[in-house]
Amino acid sequence: MNKPLKNAVLLSACVGLMVPTLAACSKTNNANDKKEQVLRIATSMGYSSEDEWFRQRFTDLFEFANPNIKIEMVATNDDRYMYAPPKPGERPKDPMDKLKEVMQGDNPPDVVMVQYEQLTDLISNNMLTQLDPMITKDKFDTSDFVPAVIDGLKKVGEGKLYALAPTFSSSALIYNKRMFDEAGVTYPKDKMTWEETFELARRLAKGEGENRKYGFSFSTQSMGGDMYYASQMYITPLQLRMFDEKAEKMTVDSDQWEKVWKSLLQLKTEKLIPEQQDPSSMKARMMPGSAEDYNPFQYDDFLSGRVAMAIINYGQINQVTNAMKNAQNVKGFSPFEWDVVTLPVHQEAPDLGGYISMDGIMGINAKSQNADAAWKFIKFINSEDWARLKASSSYQIVSRQKYIKQKDGVSMNIKAFTTLLPVPQMDYKLYRDMPGLRQVNSIGQRMLQEVVQGKMPVRDGLKQWQTEGNTMLQQLKENPNGPVGGPKGMMMY
Repeated sequence: MNKPLKNAVLLSACVGLMVPTLAACSKTNNANDKKEQVLRIATSMGYSSEDEWFRQRFTDLFEFANPNIKIEMVATNDDRYMYAPPKPGERPKDPMDKLKEVMQGDNPPDVVMVQYEQLTDLISNNMLTQLDPMITKDKFDTSDFVPAVIDGLKKVGEGKLYALAPTFSSSALIYNKRMFDEAGVTYPKDKMTWEETFELARRLAKGEGENRKYGFSFSTQSMGGDMYYASQMYITPLQLRMFDEKAEKMTVDSDQWEKVWKSLLQLKTEKLIPEQQDPSSMKARMMPGSAEDYNPFQYDDFLSGRVAMAIINYGQINQVTNAMKNAQNVKGFSPFEWDVVTLPVHQEAPDLGGYISMDGIMGINAKSQNADAAWKFIKFINSEDWARLKASSSYQIVSRQKYIKQKDGVSMNIKAFTTLLPVPQMDYKLYRDMPGLRQVNSIGQRMLQEVVQGKMPVRDGLKQWQTEGNTMLQQLKENPNGPVGGPKGMMMY
């Protein structure tokens, strides 16, 4: 039997074994169990009715266990611009606007899948059904959900649940135990403050030039991006505003922003974090003269031992575990012990983390004509049995703590990925209404780069950002969908 066929047979067997259990979990004495039903699902992410990934991940098993329910996807993407760009002054309809439109239509979807930042909009407009009464009625246990998911969802619902999410991904702080032991420094701990983290970095940094060992990095990758975007995990939990609530006036010329930028600048000045690498030099490092010289971890500051602590996404853990398992095959690489702790936190926001991405956030449309089937589906994909079946994913973590698995042969502090709460994106609706607002970030990126390069003091950089940003906001106010002027007359869309 060839390998693909063998894998398919094994998968079918596994699903076959799981389905009776899952079906039993969803079984009721309702007469609707035999009645043919159509469950309509719409998302703001543009999945079409033929989307194989969505069906494999969320609906195939449900349909197999509930043959009387047929899943129908409702498209919300704007196909007009698939093959031709928008005309000047015209932009595609926002998927969220389209979703809200179909939710209010004559044949509304029953289930909606959205991003975390979009929940507040739907909840505040009474477009989602509160799930708590159904959870109570069916005695559906949510106590095992990780805080990052259940508390995060309750937060946007002001203590009430309007959606559930079966899986998520997040980031943590990974550290090299060997580097800590050699320096005689105590290991990091969960919920350290950023100041404590930077102090550890000072005690670990040593050496000069190419032999420099850095204490901390915002990324494990040498090509992890510039300071502005790499540092968003530091800035985001503080929820500092770039502009006011109407996007009419910049607010970055402030003591708070100055404190943040000075902290970032100090990391560079003290050489606690690696310099952004020149792509040409990185290419030379990754393209050795002979196969014997090749080190597949040269591009990775953490695995190569250049950085003692770094922010890492859960999906990258496989790379670390595989590196340690195959260390004997890499010349010059010796494995080391490592672990993870939660991302550092700010004293002002001790429970908030950086990027926590919930996958499959689904709620019931308040105008659903098939609410019972909608709840049956949401309950199914958030059940213990579904979590047990999906627990082996390398890139997503199941939301039920009981079924979160350690990586093969590795014992790590898995709670580092599950504890902190997500930070909702501020001004989400403003960014939807005025896409050009994102160019305000570009100005900040340029100003911070000039500050880091010593071309201007921190406060002067913020003042310049405020001045150029105000000009841009005025242009966007006059023409929200049009281009905005960038530096030196460049036009940005």
